Amino acid sequence: MLAPMTNTQSHENGILSEEEFHWLTMRAKGQFGLVMTCASHVQAVGKGFPGQLGIFEDSQIEGHTKLAKTIQSYGSLAVIQLHHAGMRSPADLIEGAPVSPSAVERKGARALTLEEVESLRDDFIQAAIRAKQSGYDGVEIHGAHGYIVAQFLSQSINQRTDKYGGSLENRARLLVEIIEGVRATCGAAFLLGVRLSPERFGMELSEMKVLCQQLIDSEKIDFLDISLWDCFKFPEEEAHQDKSLLQHFTELDYKNVKLTVAGKIHSAEDVAKILEAKVDFVTIGRSGILHHDFPEKVMNNPLFETVSLPVTEEYLRSEGLSNKFVNYMKRWKGFVKA
Repeated sequence: MLAPMTNTQSHENGILSEEEFHWLTMRAKGQFGLVMTCASHVQAVGKGFPGQLGIFEDSQIEGHTKLAKTIQSYGSLAVIQLHHAGMRSPADLIEGAPVSPSAVERKGARALTLEEVESLRDDFIQAAIRAKQSGYDGVEIHGAHGYIVAQFLSQSINQRTDKYGGSLENRARLLVEIIEGVRATCGAAFLLGVRLSPERFGMELSEMKVLCQQLIDSEKIDFLDISLWDCFKFPEEEAHQDKSLLQHFTELDYKNVKLTVAGKIHSAEDVAKILEAKVDFVTIGRSGILHHDFPEKVMNNPLFETVSLPVTEEYLRSEGLSNKFVNYMKRWKGFVKA
């Protein structure tokens, strides 16, 4: 699976650009079995970065229809990630204060009213309906990396005293209601995944494991996408360092739900290790930026390793990145040659 990656290539009104279309379809051509879009915001106020692909208005459906159809023409599944940045929305992008489960002074974020939380839930569900209308095979709910769903899950950020705050059950209520709404409106055959990250942004490993098992047991989702940052690391919490972070999640009872993980998978050997660890499929991020045909290279060569960093701007352009995406990648230390 191609990881959902920020690339800043689309139009500021959320409509798909030719640059983003080219970048994603090139990965489908390179035999990624599932091509996932970047995080696509479900409300204009949830925009998280410049040039973000949106799915909050019907005017955006035409681009999505073209994208989904072309990805599928190469034999790949087309999935869109549904997102809202919450308190991480830059004020200058949304022309106002960002929103959050609770007011966060350091971010200049205001608390959502109960009515606004319910509207947020409904807008995630409406975005999934648009995705189905566009021809996507499914959606992934972005519940990771400190964005709005993760903000609700966080004990430290979510200080609400209504039914969306307090206990884990209450903090997970928004996510659960989104899942239930998507499944009810889009049907059983529509793929539904959830991305979670077990560390950082106020996440607690033990709670995330409990939540994952509850989502599995609900029989409402098809896959869990766990963003580990590094698939081979041990947990940051000392109490859980008896096993690797990956082992904490592979030991859950997945029943009919598929598991994928992401984080520093750079070679055919890494892919093999992850699959041998009882993970159903791997999610590839930076390696997919460096090689549009990473899956083909891995399948054809068990010794394949990604090109050494840093790489030139010219190299990245040859791999389908626009100048905007190349400039964005300069934020990653040691990735683009100076």
